[in-house]
Amino acid sequence: MADPRVLVVLLNYRTPQMTLRAAQSALADMPAEAELVIVDNASGDGSMVIFERAASEWNLGARLRLVQSDRNGGFGAGCNIGLAQRMSDGSAPDFYYLLNSDAFPDPGCIRTLLDHLGRHPEAGFAASHVRGEDGVPHTTAFRFPSIAGEFEGAMRLGPVSRLLRHAIVAPPLPTGPTQVDWVAGASVMIRAATLDEIGTFDETFFLYFEETDLMKRAARAGWTCWYVPEARVVHIGSVSTGMKEWQRMPAYWFASRRHYFVKTHGRAYAAAAWAARLGGSALHALRCALTGRRPQDPAHFTRDLARHGLGLRPGIAGAPPRGTATEDRP
Repeated sequence: MADPRVLVVLLNYRTPQMTLRAAQSALADMPAEAELVIVDNASGDGSMVIFERAASEWNLGARLRLVQSDRNGGFGAGCNIGLAQRMSDGSAPDFYYLLNSDAFPDPGCIRTLLDHLGRHPEAGFAASHVRGEDGVPHTTAFRFPSIAGEFEGAMRLGPVSRLLRHAIVAPPLPTGPTQVDWVAGASVMIRAATLDEIGTFDETFFLYFEETDLMKRAARAGWTCWYVPEARVVHIGSVSTGMKEWQRMPAYWFASRRHYFVKTHGRAYAAAAWAARLGGSALHALRCALTGRRPQDPAHFTRDLARHGLGLRPGIAGAPPRGTATEDRP
């Protein structure tokens, strides 16, 4: 029986050298019949020239292809360009493997994810264990957001977390293969049949919540999502977004959050989730002020959340440019 057709999708935004490093790691781990597509998300910085030069030097033929987007519609829109590609012989892929441009698979990662989906025909997604260059694991397996989860995550208080433990959005990482609600897209294998049924990323999300929405739609259609810690990648994180230098959450985070809740649960639920997050954040800020602790929310977060929920654009300074290939969770 022939190996399944796997198309690896790498999205670049102004990190060409890092993307090439990720491409080399992927190529070294890909099954023989797999192919790699690098999508440049309208970087406008000469990235495609660098990719074309590397492709010529590597001389991999159809195993490596380059696609230039004519606009930067965000993470999901860029990924959708890759997900629209076919194999070089014109056939449709059986699986897609999304890899961030600053993520580097360990040997055997791709095959492990592929084999897991092969053993679980009901599974639409299988994602890796992700660690930083320092070896510290990144939290990449989650529960779907809820009103209770919004309040718990904002409060950050032990008794509240224990009371609402079943709603915690980011629980401790499983130690073995585990079915979860959704996973971050740094390194995830996707069954093509799942996307054929539910569609690809909702491009209304510029950045954040696009995977949450995709996997929520899949869950409603009966597909499962798995975290597979035996498949491992190193992930630097925040290279394209500049998130580590953010002084304030950008407006599109608030917009994506609201769009997710309205789309998934309706306006009344979205309003309740906003109130829960706002109330929890305000109580967290008050507790920090009374105890002298440093708040864990970004600067002006509670005020910006309140303004956005009231239909006022948050006054956000220093937000990154509208473009990204990678993402991290606040």
